[in-house]
Amino acid sequence: MGRRSRGRRLQQQQQQQRPGGAEDSAEGGGKRNDAVGARSWEGGYPEIIKENKLFEHYYQELKIVPEGEWDQFMAALREPLPATLRITGYKSHAKEILHCLKNKYFKELEDLEVDGQKVEVPQPLSWCACRLAAIPAEKGNISRQEAVSMIPPLLLNAHPHHKILDMCAAPGSKTAQLIEMLHADMRVPFPEGFVIANDVDNKRCYLLVHQAKRLSSPCIMVVNHDASCIPRLQMDVNGRKEILFYDRILCDVPCSGDGTMRKNIDVWKKWTTLNSLQLHGLQLRIATRGAEQLVEGGRMVYSTCSLNPIEDEAVIASLLEKSEGALELADVSSELPGLKWMPGLSQWKVMTKDGQWFAEWDDVPRGRHTQIRPTMFPPRDPEKLQAMHLEHCLRILPHHQNTGGFFVAVLVKKCSMPWNKRPPKPQGESADPRAPLQPSPSDPTVGSTSDPSELEGKTGTSDTEMTERTGNLENNGSKKDGVCGPPPSKKMKLFGFKEDPFVFIPEDDPLFPPIQKFYALDPSFPKMNLLTRTTEGKKRQLYMVSKELRNVLLNNSERMKVINTGIKVWCRNNSGEEFDCAFRLAQEGIYTLYPFINSRIITVSIEDVKILLTQENPFFRKLSSETYSQAKDMAKGSVVLKYEPDPTKPDTLRCPIVLCGWRGKASIRTFVPKNERLHYLRMMGLEVSAEKKKDGAAQMDESTASPVPPDGEAAAEPGAEQPASPGASTSSDPAGAGPPR
Repeated sequence: MGRRSRGRRLQQQQQQQRPGGAEDSAEGGGKRNDAVGARSWEGGYPEIIKENKLFEHYYQELKIVPEGEWDQFMAALREPLPATLRITGYKSHAKEILHCLKNKYFKELEDLEVDGQKVEVPQPLSWCACRLAAIPAEKGNISRQEAVSMIPPLLLNAHPHHKILDMCAAPGSKTAQLIEMLHADMRVPFPEGFVIANDVDNKRCYLLVHQAKRLSSPCIMVVNHDASCIPRLQMDVNGRKEILFYDRILCDVPCSGDGTMRKNIDVWKKWTTLNSLQLHGLQLRIATRGAEQLVEGGRMVYSTCSLNPIEDEAVIASLLEKSEGALELADVSSELPGLKWMPGLSQWKVMTKDGQWFAEWDDVPRGRHTQIRPTMFPPRDPEKLQAMHLEHCLRILPHHQNTGGFFVAVLVKKCSMPWNKRPPKPQGESADPRAPLQPSPSDPTVGSTSDPSELEGKTGTSDTEMTERTGNLENNGSKKDGVCGPPPSKKMKLFGFKEDPFVFIPEDDPLFPPIQKFYALDPSFPKMNLLTRTTEGKKRQLYMVSKELRNVLLNNSERMKVINTGIKVWCRNNSGEEFDCAFRLAQEGIYTLYPFINSRIITVSIEDVKILLTQENPFFRKLSSETYSQAKDMAKGSVVLKYEPDPTKPDTLRCPIVLCGWRGKASIRTFVPKNERLHYLRMMGLEVSAEKKKDGAAQMDESTASPVPPDGEAAAEPGAEQPASPGASTSSDPAGAGPPR
């Protein structure tokens, strides 16, 4: 018997025992009992009482809410969080989806009523410059992302040439925003910049991989490290090893999450100041490690979904103080016009879990020194405190714009951190080789300086000096060329699943010339960026990364654990020997490959696209005469199906589409994963029936009569639409599906 059935039976027994029986039940049974420990009449679950006196006492004392707004603040926290969506994908596609939503789906809601109440039409967020976020909305083919969660990537102000580190990236919604910023121009297949997305949790890294794969970028790498001691990486620059400093760093740290009370209602009963006290040290270490790896002039965004100054201003103040002027808080108040926020606090106190307050570190008894640290208090020097400009921090309160609670601070690096600076050396005086090396504030361990990742933690070593010393290090001669395998256990202890190596295709590999000839690849095609995930046997899948990520992989395989990188661009056919090329195109990487392909391109009309996406193997006669004329003399095999919008038809799809297809003996089919098919059909404004989705079929409106048959071979495209699962090696994917007739 299920829990709900047991609950109902228990209620019936209690009702029969009460005087009045059913009459009392009918009169009072539907009313909600607000007493602690009461149970819902439906299902017998304990009621979550949205009340916590210690929480209210704490934040009223800290005065984080403006005078006279406390009741509105608490009322907002007790209301469910509105659902928000963000339209993901490359800009032209995202704009097309937004156009479709506004002009078709949202218009249908304008006069809709449910239970006598008018349905609110989703509206764009006023402060989101891209206007690709709406509130509220139902789930669908677009990303559900909390509104305030979109703020940190926007304030990071990333551009396509930036090298970006996302320190605590899972589950990946912010990472997706950063990838979109890299690909702001769809015409550039390989932006100069990249995103390295890190998370300490191995299993959550695979969720991160799944999120990133939706954007099909060759410029993303997912790694698995403790962010507080994430290794320093190096790159080869003109034959010389140089330390990798990031232009942008997103530092969205683990936090107590009391700003999420509207969606995580368990926080109401579990909230205590102890959570913040325990997390403060970790947050400061992560932020410090990020600041060390930021390039001079670079920008780092520190954020939490906590309202607590111990996790917010205290971390920022401590970081600024130890930076000794190397970091400064940026004033970003004008960067998101329309966003309502409160300035950061300059004074706060520390409270223990049992309600005891301390205004200064000197007041803390010695017995509590392990729980409460000096960095949790505001700086004592008024001039130093004023110079920090903590008012430049942003605290988002739930009742101001019907959001969750959030905290953001934007830091700019002016020069090297003080422990990375070398003081001027007196003339003629050499450094004492016996002088002890001091650890970096973020990394208490001191190891051998043979690893460049450890150089930055030594006192008296500037960023420039680190680069020079790294350039003198010799390469590991025993390492196989082009093979970036998992790091040996002596260098790094592995957790979770063991990943296959990344093997770059050698320039003289006989595998590539037939591919180059078949697709007439442009001479500028960067074949050095092709890789596989196996060192032995047939290469089943070919992947591609950007030149910069190739550089990172080749120079750091022994100091970082890479979970995933690159996008799949070609898959081997089971019977590829029958054709001129053994590899067919993969939809995942087609937007990266297309600019380099000069043959086997078929231009299709919008009607052709509808037929190709809704019929399994349409014969030539079902397609337009223009399409047939292009395909009739073409050899069997993989093809590119390209749709270009017609400027004379503004009511049709207004963005280009590139699809992978197969030219059979008498038909053309698409090799497009089910989810992507539905995405394109929705962009064209075609209805997709929910009951058909699980069968891979799209139920069309009157504009086309044929439903999609089961995906068959198209759905079998290895890894194309499947979530990345823990332990699933990319190299073990099945071979590409065989060609149709």
